[in-house]
Amino acid sequence: MRMPESEDALATLSGHYFQLFEDYLGNLLGTRDDGVPSRLWESMAYSLQAGGKRLRPILCLAAAERGGVGPQKALPLAAAIEFIHTASLIHDDMPCMDDDDLRRGKPTNHRAFGEALALIAGDALLLWAFSHALTHLPRAGVSFEKTSKAVAILAEASGPSGMCGGQVLDTDGESRRAGGDFAFSVASAKTGALIRASVVTGALLGDISDTDLRCYYDYGTHLGLAFQIVDDILDVTRTRDELGKTPHKDEAQGKNTFVSAYGLDEAQKLAAEASEEACRAIEELFPEGDLLIDLAKSLADRKS
Repeated sequence: MRMPESEDALATLSGHYFQLFEDYLGNLLGTRDDGVPSRLWESMAYSLQAGGKRLRPILCLAAAERGGVGPQKALPLAAAIEFIHTASLIHDDMPCMDDDDLRRGKPTNHRAFGEALALIAGDALLLWAFSHALTHLPRAGVSFEKTSKAVAILAEASGPSGMCGGQVLDTDGESRRAGGDFAFSVASAKTGALIRASVVTGALLGDISDTDLRCYYDYGTHLGLAFQIVDDILDVTRTRDELGKTPHKDEAQGKNTFVSAYGLDEAQKLAAEASEEACRAIEELFPEGDLLIDLAKSLADRKS
């Protein structure tokens, strides 16, 4: 699968990892287990193959290689991360959440398959993520200790104190609070937790010191923040065709975003600062530069 033109900067920087992941995912989806209903499989594959940056699996594979592990060995973990992310998008688009009709330029899953099947497809992807990682990482040669630690980190990043908690803060009126600090809370949990986990779990597959792992942790934290701030900016500055989804949804739903809390100009400054902090977090590991540093810079400037 070719990466969309709007994501060419990311493709140029990480095309090798992108293609490696796409080939792995394509092979996975090429054969359906007899026990999986065909319509459920079709719904799951529909959203998994809808395109996208593949940022999280790319981060996982890149961090694994920098930790001394071949990216092929980390592919089951990268797939698990993308399953979780895709499940969150399916659920996020549903009428009970953001009620969106478009995702990555295509009808959202519940528009294509109905609400009931979309809900189950999201649940199935979440559960498949953990079973796939637990089964296939050891087969790839990852120790059980590192496998279980990586899966535990992913579960925490996806759960009540991570992505699920962030979704509640973002969508539940009684959980919302005023002020800019709240926008940071939402971003840290809803978006930042899984992005950080993508980097950290990839890195810990290798032989890496606690000090270096902390650098990856801080990098992922700031990168996730930058990504969400830019998302908030794009929601008010880009068109439906440019985004591949409906713009101005946050404002219409009265969400507390970085733009609503700080204004557009200040939000842009915050995004640049978060990107710079991400770069600084790992500069000591890569004093001569690295793909991960370039990724942080490119994502702060992304247009979709």
